[in-house]
This record gives sequence, C-alpha cells and structure tokens, in this order.
Amino acid sequence: MSKLHQARFFTTVNELHTLPQDDVPEIAFAGRSNAGKSSAINVLCNQKRLAFASKTPGRTQHINYFGIYAKDALLAYLVDLPGYGYAAVGEGTRAHWNEILSNYLQHRKALVGLILIVDARRGLTELDEQMIRWFGVTQKPIHILLSKSDKQTFSENRALLHNIQEQVKQFAPAQISAQLFSSTKRVGLEESDTLIQEWLFKDLLSADNPTN
Repeated sequence: MSKLHQARFFTTVNELHTLPQDDVPEIAFAGRSNAGKSSAINVLCNQKRLAFASKTPGRTQHINYFGIYAKDALLAYLVDLPGYGYAAVGEGTRAHWNEILSNYLQHRKALVGLILIVDARRGLTELDEQMIRWFGVTQKPIHILLSKSDKQTFSENRALLHNIQEQVKQFAPAQISAQLFSSTKRVGLEESDTLIQEWLFKDLLSADNPTN
C-alpha cells in the first residue's frame, strides 16, 4: 500500500508565520482553479474527500496541510495551495496570495518539490509559467500532471506531452518533468505515486535498500 494512503488533514494556513515548523519534508500541489488539483490529491491518497473539490472555482483561498503518518509518527506533508486564475477573486485577495505563494515557494526549506496540475485541454498558461518561475529559482524538481487527459484522444495527448516537454526547456536549469494524468480514469496514478514517494521518502527508501 502506498504511504500516501495514510494521509489525513493536519491544519489550514492563511499566513506564512503559521506554517508548521516540523522538520519533515513536504510537497506542494499547485494549479489553476478547476484544473483538477483536489481530485488529483484525493485519488493519489485513495480518499474521496481529503481535499475539498469545490464546484465553484476559486473557492479555496488558503493552504491546507495533510500529514502522512506511519502509525502516529508524522513522516511528511502534502500541501494543497490555493487555486489561481479565477477572475471573480478580488484584486486585493489576488495580490495577497501572490505574495504569500511566491515567498512560500522560494523560501520554504522543507519543500522538496512541486506538483503542478495543468488541464490537458488548456496546456500551460501564463499563470502556470509564473508558478514555474517562482519555484524554478530553487532548482528543486517540478512535476507536471496533465490532468483530464481522458477527455482527449491518444494523438492529442501525445502531441500535448511533446509540446509541454519543449515548452519547459525555456526554464532551464529548473528540473521539470511531465506526464499524462486522469483522476477519473486513474491514468498515470502509479507513475506519479512512485515519484512523489521518492521525493518525500528518499532517505527512508535508501535505508530500506542499502547498497553494498
């Protein structure tokens, strides 16, 4: 069973000074409103309502932390960042969260990687690219989940993946990978689960598989 299946809600954060201070690794999930971020977290954690998937884009305007546990021992966090790009959000709110997110992504030492959820039908938008620029300066890895890929044909998805891989070259030397993903059809679930666990638990995995 995946360690991600042991995730449970930990806390909600609205300001950087209230971020958890535990010395454990965390991975953040980011994406445009309605790109399928909450659904991706839920299916990766094998839970239906761990992350709240609102039918109203832009409703979630805070940072949610989910702890991953082994019995009662806290191993890591999954961090659900506010969705961005929803026009109905006021300018003041947008500016507030831009400042918080840019500071969080660039300066959070515990953050080991970013999962960027991108709607396969839209491709990378300017706001997605802004998230990559903010986090890319850290040279920590970014993995793009091209969500809702089940709504496109095989040839459309193949062309999309190729185009994304070409687009992200502009952000070198940032480490960026991408894959097709679908929460409803569970496309790419095993691949993304393996990658996330490697990022979060590489020290534990090394201890479990020592080299000679």
